[in-house]
Amino acid sequence: MQLVKIIFIVAITMAVSTTLTVKRIGEVEEKPSYDDQSIDTSTTLSQGLEMEDGKKKLMPSKRLSRFLAEGKNPRAADHCLKNNERCNILEGKNYKCCNNKCMDLSTDKDNCGACKKKCKYTENCCRGECVLLSLDKRHCGKCNNRCLQGEFCVYGLCNYP
Repeated sequence: MQLVKIIFIVAITMAVSTTLTVKRIGEVEEKPSYDDQSIDTSTTLSQGLEMEDGKKKLMPSKRLSRFLAEGKNPRAADHCLKNNERCNILEGKNYKCCNNKCMDLSTDKDNCGACKKKCKYTENCCRGECVLLSLDKRHCGKCNNRCLQGEFCVYGLCNYP
């Protein structure tokens, strides 16, 4: 009989908490009122709407977000606009413009040695050529890992027994 009472109390508690949670989710939050004193001008852009009293009233779309404050998005494309010189300046010596993005042709699996030259699934791009890291003596296990003279590369290991 005690066990039935405990189960009943737990069930009622769960029902009440679920009801309160669902009610809170359905409520609409009120937005704070917009006034000139609530805006921190140190984190805003200098553009705004000129008011009659000479002050600038900042529009909500002009405020800097904390997500935009970090500068360049690391996942964004470089958009080289088919200009290889731009990629050389921005990225480095081996970069070329492929599909409007700066790509390193010496290491990129999808653009190995030339734009749109894909390596097979089992191959990697080393120095601009597709190689099997498990069998290539010049790139055994990783790029530029040369086996000694007379050794073979098997399973990515030099001189595997």
